[in-house]
Amino acid sequence: MEARLRLDRALTRARYAAIGAAAGAAVGGLFGRSAASTGGAVGALAGATVGEVRAGADGLIDVRNE
Repeated sequence: MEARLRLDRALTRARYAAIGAAAGAAVGGLFGRSAASTGGAVGALAGATVGEVRAGADGLIDVRNE
């Protein structure tokens, strides 16, 4: 069960990182190639952070309800 929870958390973090990277690169791409690369990296970091917080909060709520 714990392995499943860790896998779900990793997949959630990866999904949000990919979404953040795409959004950051799109916004940065409006300014230039270098800004697109930087925006993608910053967006991925922000997305992974959001994914970790969401996965952690969901996990805590599930444990609390049991």
